[in-house]
Amino acid sequence: MKKYIKGLLVCLAIAVPSWFLGMLFPVIGGAVIAIAAGMITAPFVKGSSALAPGIRFASKKILQWAVVLLGFGMDLSVVLATGKQSLPILLCTIAVSLLIAFLLHRLLRLPSSVSILVGVGSCVCGGSAIAATAPVIDAKDEEVAQSMSVIFFFNVLAALIFPWLGQLLGFDRTSGEPFGIFAGTAVNDTSSVTAAASAWDAMWGLGSATLDTAVTVKLTRTLVIIPITLILAWRRTRKSSENEESCVRLGQIFPFFILYFIAASVLTTVLIGFGIPASAFGPAKELSKFLIVLALAAIGLGADFATLIRTGGKPLVMGACCWIGITVLCLFLMRVTGIW
Repeated sequence: MKKYIKGLLVCLAIAVPSWFLGMLFPVIGGAVIAIAAGMITAPFVKGSSALAPGIRFASKKILQWAVVLLGFGMDLSVVLATGKQSLPILLCTIAVSLLIAFLLHRLLRLPSSVSILVGVGSCVCGGSAIAATAPVIDAKDEEVAQSMSVIFFFNVLAALIFPWLGQLLGFDRTSGEPFGIFAGTAVNDTSSVTAAASAWDAMWGLGSATLDTAVTVKLTRTLVIIPITLILAWRRTRKSSENEESCVRLGQIFPFFILYFIAASVLTTVLIGFGIPASAFGPAKELSKFLIVLALAAIGLGADFATLIRTGGKPLVMGACCWIGITVLCLFLMRVTGIW
């Protein structure tokens, strides 16, 4: 553990101020600030053998711990019960986003890891989905940083544009449900979902009605992390087994932290069912968010900035296509089903 200390201290020095800045600027969020700060700091620590083990540990293992702790924020019974109205829309938009990402991966000849991360980040839950998926597919630090940057750009755009777009399209201003479903489905990250929904509540004096609906839909989307990561893990395990002449150890390939994430979600659901208040899991959720910020600081430190600049255009095009596809399909399905 001693060899990790110096690198972890550098990551903490970036993560702690990023965490507090994220509270001041929630639309941006601590995760994005941390990864940007890490990339700015990277040239000054590049090649340091004393720092490398700790930085690598934070970007891999701590990221996995953060994903496991995310499970303590999910009461599966509540999410499924209140999110069932939006579930068909969610499933359709997720399928379309992944299809767009797959087609553009072939058309633009993007690396498969970047395509997967941008596609999953767009359709599931932004940074959290990227954080959960990256270890499963063994994505490089610069690929994670690039995907996070793309998702962040469209998050901010959605938070600023969607309340105005909802007004232009004539969403119901006496109920927060239609716009809440729209924001929870078509905005990627929790911080931006919260910003867009809160803005709509403030515009029409709806209290927290829109926010409550949007967050519930967002949590329902988060559940999709489970099947997607399990499928990706199965594919990676199968490919590795085919490529290896000798027997491959499952524990070296399969991301068992995803199973721990599922176990944490089930445990949360069971304990709440026995009368434990949901607020009791608040510290675990906050710790998870901080650990994600810490891990992303490490990912920023390990990213190759020159590579990001050189290859940044194509992932941005993919992110735009996924985002527009999700938004248009969501609006169409809401109109067809009578929600809007």
